[in-house]
Amino acid sequence: EVQLVQSGGGSVEAGGSLTLSCEASQYNYCLAWFRQTPEKEREGVATIYTSNGPKTGPTHGTTNYGASAKGRFTVSQDNVKSPVYLKLDNLEPEDTGMYFCATGGLLNGNCGLRASQYRTWGRGTLVTVSS
Repeated sequence: EVQLVQSGGGSVEAGGSLTLSCEASQYNYCLAWFRQTPEKEREGVATIYTSNGPKTGPTHGTTNYGASAKGRFTVSQDNVKSPVYLKLDNLEPEDTGMYFCATGGLLNGNCGLRASQYRTWGRGTLVTVSS
């Protein structure tokens, strides 16, 4: 059974930064970060391609970001066995929520931002941004 272990998160003032990490016992093709609040549905934040194959697929490290994350968040993985990091910069109070990582396969050749694409989920880590 694949397991995802998350760490990081915490409380920070607006404009600050945090780094989240997610380590999988086995990576699938895609790893995604989602966030959720009681008021909103689970929102796709960022994805990264965590495999070296197939040859017809993306290259390792290919990323995809949700609109709210572009320019502020960075997802990265050093190699296919390393943890995946999500660096959150210039945080805003609206970024407050539970952040989950999840693994899944490719959909139409891409790592998408829909939760339905992902089968294995971490337990989540809380990010709180104060104004």
